[in-house]
Amino acid sequence: MVHYSGNPLTVNLSQYLSQQLHYNYTYMANIFSTDQGMSIEKFYISHKIELVKELLAYNELTLSEIAFKMNFSSVAHLSKQFRKVTGLTSSDFKKLKNNRRCMLEDLSMASVKCG
Repeated sequence: MVHYSGNPLTVNLSQYLSQQLHYNYTYMANIFSTDQGMSIEKFYISHKIELVKELLAYNELTLSEIAFKMNFSSVAHLSKQFRKVTGLTSSDFKKLKNNRRCMLEDLSMASVKCG
């Protein structure tokens, strides 16, 4: 959903997953968090923020354009989520020399913190 869909969700994430996978969301969420050590929502947001970091590193889009492209409700919402996940503002991230990013397979590990 993060990497291959340009369309915003018309329902919330839990409804979407339940409809697509034909399972009760609570059931899926419990299995997922037991296996991955984080909630489905946190996993989804982490992946979105990794893509935002990639877009920021390219330096081709403004933060407003990235927020729109990534289906955030506003630039403020994107900024808040970005800081919550990375501990940095988007401008601080852009100033970093190597723009630290996580490998996507490492995002499921609850203890991994990428800048």
